[in-house]
Amino acid sequence: MNISKPGIGQATGVATGGSSASRSALADAPDATLTARAADGDVAAFEVLVRRHGPVMRAYAAKLLGSTQESGDVVQETFILAWKRLPEVADGSVVRSWLMRILTNKTIDRIRARKPHVDIDEWDAPAPATQSPAHIVEVRMQFDALSAAVNALPQMQRECWVLKEIGGESYAEIAEHLSLPLATVRGALARARQTLLHEMEAWR
Repeated sequence: MNISKPGIGQATGVATGGSSASRSALADAPDATLTARAADGDVAAFEVLVRRHGPVMRAYAAKLLGSTQESGDVVQETFILAWKRLPEVADGSVVRSWLMRILTNKTIDRIRARKPHVDIDEWDAPAPATQSPAHIVEVRMQFDALSAAVNALPQMQRECWVLKEIGGESYAEIAEHLSLPLATVRGALARARQTLLHEMEAWR
C-alpha cells in the first residue's frame, strides 16, 4: 500500500473499486462517516482515511524510528491491519486515535526487535571502554530490561510514555493523539515513570 497514492487494494487484499470521483465526493466527509463506510467494505472511503491521516502517521513514525524507510513500512502495516479490524471501531470519530494506537504498538515492536550490528573485525584492535564487548552487552541487556518493563505497562501508560519519552511530544499533543484529558495523560505518565524507575532500580 502506498499511502500517498491510490492502490490500497493490492496491499489489503481487497478489490479496489473506488474511483477518483467517489474519493472526491468523500474528501470532506467526517471520519465517522468514512470509518463506517470503510468498515462495510468501501475502499474509496478507506483511501480517504489513508490520505487524511497517513502523512501525520508517517512523520510520527519517522520521529520515533529515526528512519523514513522504516516509518513507511510500519505505517503500511498499520493500515493493512486497520482495514481488517475497522468493524471493531465503535466510534469512528476517534479513528485517528485508534490508528495511532496501532501505529504506536507496531513502532514499539520495531524498536524492541532491533539488534545492534557488530563487525567482528572491530575486535582486532583495542576498543574504548564504551565500545568494548562487555559494555555493549551490558547496554543491550539494559535496553532489553527497559523494553520488557515498558511492554508490561498498562496500555494507556505505555502509549503515553512512548509518545513522551521516545516521540518527544508535549502533554497537550499526547492528549490530542490519544483523545484523553490532559490530567489523565499527566497521571498516566507519572505512574509509568514510577513503575519504570522501580523496575530499572537494579541498573542504576
